[in-house]
Parts: sequence; structure tokens; C-alpha cells
Amino acid sequence: MPNKTIYVSDSDLALYQRAQDIAGGNLSQAISTALRRYVEVEEGRREGFEEIIVRVGLGSGRKVRFVGVLLGELYDSSMSGFAKYRVFRARSGKFVLHVERSAEWKTLDAEGKPAGWRGYLGLGNYQYQEKPAEQTLDVAATLEELRDKMPPQLYASVEPSAQQPAIEDLDI
Repeated sequence: MPNKTIYVSDSDLALYQRAQDIAGGNLSQAISTALRRYVEVEEGRREGFEEIIVRVGLGSGRKVRFVGVLLGELYDSSMSGFAKYRVFRARSGKFVLHVERSAEWKTLDAEGKPAGWRGYLGLGNYQYQEKPAEQTLDVAATLEELRDKMPPQLYASVEPSAQQPAIEDLDI
């Protein structure tokens, strides 16, 4: 195995030590992991992609990162909450659907009954129900596989761009 020498400035020494601690004492593994991620993101940028960071799960969820390009998005609201749908093409050529749903709420009048038409005007008290905010992420080889998980108007708007070849399929 070849050896490589890395010169570290005194101001960065603490950073390298912390990376080595996190990697279980293997600084080489920490550096390789960071360089792999750096190369993936930078090559993607040069191909027209960007690093996407989304949250997945209940409440604030956890962060998920991937390299892709946004094909389309749609905001859908109702009296009980809202949802934000975003469709991406990942650098790998797969399609990614990210959905953010708000916590559900209901509008009540002064007597605690559903506000009906008054709720549409913003009159009444808004109360959150039991269902918390949620973010989901679905990945599929084709956009068709995600069709039933998104509103029809979003599918119709991104479907033409899904037919275009992925960057790596172009003969340039």
C-alpha cells in the first residue's frame, strides 16, 4: 500500500485530530471518506447537478444528502394542512420524490365546533391534531413507479423532462 504524506498547518491540527477520533483512530479512512464525498459533489456540479439536502422522518427528521437536479415541485394546501412535493433526478439516473407534510390542523368556531365556511375566511381557532409533521423520500428507477405517490398535475409537468436522457447517457 503506498504512503502519502499530508502536511497539516498548526491551525488545522485540531480538526485532523477530531476526524481521527470520530473515525476510530483511522485518519486515512476519514480522509478517504471526505475525499469520496467531495469528488462526487464536485463532479456532479460540473455535470449540472447540485447537492440536495432534505429531511426525512417525523418532526424535524434526519438529514439525507444526494446529488441531483430538481425537475419540479408543487405545494398542495387544504383546510387540514399542506404538503410540498419535489421531484428530482439523481446523478445516478434514478428519480427521487420528497414530500413534506405539515402537522394536521382543524379550524373550530367559538363553541368548539368545526368552523365550516368561517374557516375558509380564517375565522376561528386553529388547533393541531394528533398527526405530526412528516417528510418522506421515495427513490425509483422510473418516474412511472412514483406516479401514484404525487399529485397528477406534478406528474404531468415533470414527465416530459423524465423522458430526456440522463447526463451520463448523452454522447457528448
